[in-house]
Amino acid sequence: MSSVVISGDTSGAVTVAAPAVAGTNTLTLLAATATNSVNTLATAVASTSGTAIDFTALPSWIKRITVMFSGVSVSGSSIIQVQLGTGSTTYTTTGYLGGGWFANTTNASLTTGISVITSGAGAGARTVYGTMTIANITGNTWVASATIFDNNGSGCLSASSIALGATLTAVRLTTVNGTDTFDAGTVNILYEG
Repeated sequence: MSSVVISGDTSGAVTVAAPAVAGTNTLTLLAATATNSVNTLATAVASTSGTAIDFTALPSWIKRITVMFSGVSVSGSSIIQVQLGTGSTTYTTTGYLGGGWFANTTNASLTTGISVITSGAGAGARTVYGTMTIANITGNTWVASATIFDNNGSGCLSASSIALGATLTAVRLTTVNGTDTFDAGTVNILYEG
């Protein structure tokens, strides 16, 4: 069996070996300008103040984003949502198709963003944990789903779709009323090409 070894500039190496079975295998590497175009973990942000948390200047080659929530809560009762952005600071605030299902009792449609937790009443008392996956389906159209659990023992499932007017460049975590402030937890994103 033959193999190719690629040595690092200062240390380490990557070995690419031919398979032990007959045939031809082709691996196409992603063309992108990035430190790691396969997956990149952003810098975690403490969700302890402000009305919005933004992840900006995202590269154009992104095909999937995972938003991670650990102990996130807000000061009031507004629904927590994620909005997608284009350009430097333009966030899409209408046209989302979908909603969420909360704790066997509440079904809520949401057109202003992708629902993180759909219980309006008492949402401020809830501390949420979980992930949301946002994936590019074609062009500038994105689909999302989230699985969230809170400290009160309730779960939320949500799904949504949005056709953006341009290339996605940012992700924002905020609330529907836009005035409730974040008061606990950490949020981060992982993006992939």
